[in-house]
Amino acid sequence: MTVRVEPGYHHYQFRVHAGRHTLIADVGHELQGDDSGPDPHQLIEAALAVCTAQTLAMYAERKQWPLQGVHVAVQVDSTAGGNRFQRRIELSGELSDEQRQRLLEIANKCPIHRILTGTITVQSDLVASLD
Repeated sequence: MTVRVEPGYHHYQFRVHAGRHTLIADVGHELQGDDSGPDPHQLIEAALAVCTAQTLAMYAERKQWPLQGVHVAVQVDSTAGGNRFQRRIELSGELSDEQRQRLLEIANKCPIHRILTGTITVQSDLVASLD
């Protein structure tokens, strides 16, 4: 699937089209945006958080483990040395220590985690039209 972006209704606001879904991305007032949607940093943090939660929920369901809920918080800290994703995971349910440890291992295997920790190449091309 290709994600497409087009101008929104305000200065730095853009509509993001992903399949049949549309969401708004923007920047905060401090960057002259309207703060009408998540900014690009928040979107990448959200991608890791959602992927982690979904991966853990699917794994626990397949194993029939008593996972009742998953809450994930992600924050990116940028320094001169690079970017560090801090991911904190809260699991609820009557899980054993071994099950909790296994779920932490599985979190590190979610598809977005693999993309972010793998080799990334971005190729950019100017085109006359996206159609």
